[in-house]
Amino acid sequence: MNLRIAGCNFRSAPVDLREKLAFTPELQAKAAAELAARYGCEAAILSTCNRVELFLARPLAAAPVSTDLAAEFLAEVHGLPVERIAPHLYSHAEADAVKHLLRVAASLDSLIVGEGQIAGQVKATYEAARTLGTAGPFLNALFPHALRAAKRVRTETGIAHGHVSVSSVAVDYVRQVFDHFDDKTVLVIGAGKMGRLTLKHLQELKPKRILVTNRSPEKAREVAAGCGGTAVPWEQLDDALAEADIALSTTGAGEPIVTADRFAKRVLPKRRPGRTLVVLDIAVPRDFDPTIHDGDRVCLFNIDDLTRIREQTIAARQSHLRPAEAIVAAETKAFLDDWERRRNGPVIQQLRSEVDKVRDEVLAPLLAKLNGKLTASEKDQIAGAFRLFQNKLLHGPIAALQDASKDGDRGSLVDALRKLFRLG
Repeated sequence: MNLRIAGCNFRSAPVDLREKLAFTPELQAKAAAELAARYGCEAAILSTCNRVELFLARPLAAAPVSTDLAAEFLAEVHGLPVERIAPHLYSHAEADAVKHLLRVAASLDSLIVGEGQIAGQVKATYEAARTLGTAGPFLNALFPHALRAAKRVRTETGIAHGHVSVSSVAVDYVRQVFDHFDDKTVLVIGAGKMGRLTLKHLQELKPKRILVTNRSPEKAREVAAGCGGTAVPWEQLDDALAEADIALSTTGAGEPIVTADRFAKRVLPKRRPGRTLVVLDIAVPRDFDPTIHDGDRVCLFNIDDLTRIREQTIAARQSHLRPAEAIVAAETKAFLDDWERRRNGPVIQQLRSEVDKVRDEVLAPLLAKLNGKLTASEKDQIAGAFRLFQNKLLHGPIAALQDASKDGDRGSLVDALRKLFRLG
């Protein structure tokens, strides 16, 4: 095995550099093909918002692709000075590289430990390399094993339990209040990035109606068109709040747009009795006066409430790190052991075949000479004794080869076996 991983992530490189190093699918395919051709290696490229990594596997006899070469390649592809990239790159080799990929796939190396997207991104990276033809025997063994290890971590530990994004936590709150949504109206106030992400989660609940209001009518219509909703003039905010069951507010206002006095005088009198309003105020500064929350008719959650739950979830996930790391360590060892068996298989098979040939050359004349003097059972016993002797003789060299592989000193022993037993 001659595996190298070179790249950067959210720990080693600032976001402005990661953005410049990111690969589009088209550029990813072109770059992976160039890597494979230029360095005579198997190649795959993982590119997410939090990391860019090159996976390079070469034959044992070839020199590894260094971090400097990886930096030069990334600089060439993205048109950046190499000195801008090099200080932020890390590299992993051999067993450490195998373990690194398994940790990445299992989301143990993620900004948010336990997040579910990375396994899909690793899978997409592998499928792209396989489709392109830049994944060979080693990457075809490594990536599926990493994905199986990631699945073990998710299913055998609690590291993926609970949502950790503000938007998904917000929807969890809504689910606690309502048990069905086919008769519910969602009101979106503003059009911020966080609001659109939260709206995407709310859409999955399949509410009856979505209303969108914004100081800019154009933005209101744009957001409404994207979610199949209805744009409402900003001047009709009070009426829309009166109709809403769920209000999502993400404006950039400098002060509350819905004060306690306004809500009491202009919204509450218009609401039907017995209906609960859940307000998800994820604006900073806040859009709603927090005193309108009464825990009964109005349930108000602001960004601090949602962030606190997110942090509690992340803290709970940390308690599952040790068993998750243990699974990764065990799966890393399992892969390395299996790969060494595969790699040593041809040599061992050749060794056994050669000794089989010598055994038959000695045994056949002996049995012919004793023909008629031995029963079939006695012939089988003699043949069995020869096989037993052969197995005991080969046990030492084969075990030594496996041990040398684990210690990284396989090459010299393979050469010795080929010379000693006259292997091709």
